[in-house]
Formats: sequence, C-alpha cells, structure tokens
Amino acid sequence: MDREFDVIVYGATGFTGRLVAEYLQNTYGQEVSWAMAGRSVSKLESVRDEMRISKEITLIVADSSDPKSLEAMASRTKSLCTTVGPYQLYGDSLLEACVKEGTDYVDLSGEPPWMVDTIDKYNDLSRASGARIVHSCGFDSIPFDLGVYFLQQHAISIHGGPCTKVRGRVRKMKGTFSGGTAASFGETMKRAMREPEVLGWLKDPFSLVPGFTGPSQPKGNKPIEEEDLGSWAAPFIMASINTKNIHRSNALLGHLYGTDFIYDEMMLTGPGAEGKAIANHVAGDNSMAKNPPKPGEGPSKEERDTGYYDIMFVGDSNDGNRLIASVKGDRDPGYGSTSKMIAEAALCLAVDVSRDKVPGGVYTPAPAMGKELIDRLSSKAGLTFAIESK
Repeated sequence: MDREFDVIVYGATGFTGRLVAEYLQNTYGQEVSWAMAGRSVSKLESVRDEMRISKEITLIVADSSDPKSLEAMASRTKSLCTTVGPYQLYGDSLLEACVKEGTDYVDLSGEPPWMVDTIDKYNDLSRASGARIVHSCGFDSIPFDLGVYFLQQHAISIHGGPCTKVRGRVRKMKGTFSGGTAASFGETMKRAMREPEVLGWLKDPFSLVPGFTGPSQPKGNKPIEEEDLGSWAAPFIMASINTKNIHRSNALLGHLYGTDFIYDEMMLTGPGAEGKAIANHVAGDNSMAKNPPKPGEGPSKEERDTGYYDIMFVGDSNDGNRLIASVKGDRDPGYGSTSKMIAEAALCLAVDVSRDKVPGGVYTPAPAMGKELIDRLSSKAGLTFAIESK
C-alpha cells in the first residue's frame, strides 16, 4: 500500500500521545515517515517544540466531530495510532474512517463493551477493505497477550503441544495506571448501568469470541494462596480485559492453545502472613473508583523512567509438563512502556506484517503481529521475553 506516511499519531497533544511522538522522534527520527495529528495546529506546534520534535514532521488537523477530516487523515497513512479515549466516546468515527479507507488502526482500548460493538459492526467491513483493526496495544494487553503467545510457541516447540492451563502472575510492578484507563472504566460502568446486557459481557471471559463458549474459567476475584508458587495472589485490575483478549487471540489463531484452554491473571503478594495481608489489602482497594487519575495527567519523567513490571506465565499441559515464561518492561506500565508499545505496534502493521499474511479484520495483538511485534519490542522498546523454566 503506497501512502504518504507509515504512521500518524492522532491525539498527539494529549499526555500519552506526546510520549508516543517523543518516542518516534528519539527512536526513529525520520527513518520512518510519520506525522502528528490533533484538533489544534497551535497545540500541535507547541507540543512539537516542547518535545524537541523535528519541524520536518508534518502536523495534521483532524477532529472526531468532523468525519471528513478523519477520512482525509486516514487516507494519507498506512497505519493510524490513536491515544484519544475513552474510545466508546471518541473512537467510533475514527475507526469508521480507517475501515472505509482501508487503513490499519491501533489503540489503547481496554473497554470490552465497545470492543464487542466494534467486532460486530466492523469485522466484516474491515475484511472487505483490508484494514487491520487492533485494540489494546498498551499495557493492556500487549505484555499479557504476547506473553501467553510466546509461552505457547515454546511449549509447542519443546513439548509438542500447548499448555492447556496458563496463569499470568504479576510479580513486580512500579507505576500508576493512566487517567485514560480510569476514565474508560468509569464510562464502561455508566454504560453497564444503562444496558444490563453489558454486565454479562463484562463477566463473560469469552465475550470477545462471538459464538464460542469455552470451559469454566477461574474468577480471580479473591485472594488465594498458591503453594506451588510460594506466594499469596490478589485480584489484578487489568485481568478483566486481558483475559478476554487472550481468549480472542486463541480463537483467531485457530484455537492454537486448544478449545479447552484455561487462563487467569492475578498479582503475587508474597508468602506467609504478610503476603496474605497484602493480598487482602489489594482485594479491598477501590481507589481507582474513589479517586481516579484524570485524563491528560500523568507521572513525571523520573517516575516513568524508574517504573517497571515483571510478569510470570506458568503453563501446565494435560500430560504434566510445565513451562514458565516471563515478560519484563523497563518503564512504568501505564505511560512510559505503553507509549513505546503502541508506537511499535503501529509500525509493525505498517512495515512488517503483509496483508497476504494478515488480512483485514478486528484483531488482538498476538494474531495480528505475533513474533514480528515481539522482535520489535525486544530490540527497541525495552521489553524482555524469556523462558525461565522448562
């Protein structure tokens, strides 16, 4: 596909969008063709200068309330990266423009009801136009989705088949969730109050896999002691969206992990009485609902640079084989690492993954980009994928 740009960053004046633009400038400069887009040219100019981005980078004015401006923008690029959420409020018109123009699209959506809608509305249309639509290209859900994919690829290679049960366990994490995540959570809850069926989608681990119902899944909503891991485990706030995306990935990969695949996510809090106390505290923490961070706000550069995460994936097969993998990130999850991941996802679609290999459709990261994205994230974005125990 011959387009003027490889990637356009839409929402480049927002907190996360600015970080995406800064990352592209510092990592690639003008090695790739990219542009910044937003509602105000003066704000774009201000961000460009503040973030020390080259004046050679094109600035594009587009607004979610003006569909024609979005279509014009989408027609100029191979891939469009949007950080403008909550997506259920601001995402439809841009997604529609990308589908219409056959433009690849990546976002940071962790909003299951909206994703149910987009699969229903746009999957067939995007297949026809060639647009690859990939949701959840930040901390939710790239490290988890690709972590399971990485583990399963090695399980098949080493043991001859996939792990039928995988536990995603956050071992360490330093950093905050984004204001956008909090806002998206709030909008999802508002919709659930208006539309009772939305509650069913939120509870159903297979709600992003239309027509398929898999085996009963662990709920992960109460602290548990995991003796084989030597630790207590607490509920993990991102599990609701990550588990749904991983089951969709399995389905889109032709049930590579099996139709009987079981997956859950929790946060490890340590052994003994102290680990139990921490797990109970985490389980009772509702600070996200009571005092959420505001969209457009975020941590300082020092806080982003000193953040990190370490996720373990414990895979067990029916014949008794166990495989342990890990994914680690070198920045805070909600902003520093997320901005790098979505930038690389946008470039991966534009540059690495042909439409012969991956045709149009509504995807999750693993089936859309798989090894190509793992390689990018490992070489450029500070992520480490490793097999720890065979």
